[in-house]
Amino acid sequence: MAWMIGRTAALSDPEQARAKILTKLHGLAELDDPESVVVPILIDALLMVESYRGARHQISFLPELTESIDALLRDLTIAEKTKEWAGS
Repeated sequence: MAWMIGRTAALSDPEQARAKILTKLHGLAELDDPESVVVPILIDALLMVESYRGARHQISFLPELTESIDALLRDLTIAEKTKEWAGS
């Protein structure tokens, strides 16, 4: 996914990274059921934060969160491409 924000970019300019993410998330309105994609990501993020809080070990729920985010990005990219092709 070409739009992705690398770790260095996210750490060096978090405001620009947030703006880029918000621009991408505007595509949520194009998805058939955005809640079914976003809610599991929020749940995974909350579990990740709680599992990591006060611990010095690997984040337990990171693989699930990564999978959820990847699915969201795939759906958003499909919606963007569909919109582009429909406009062509």
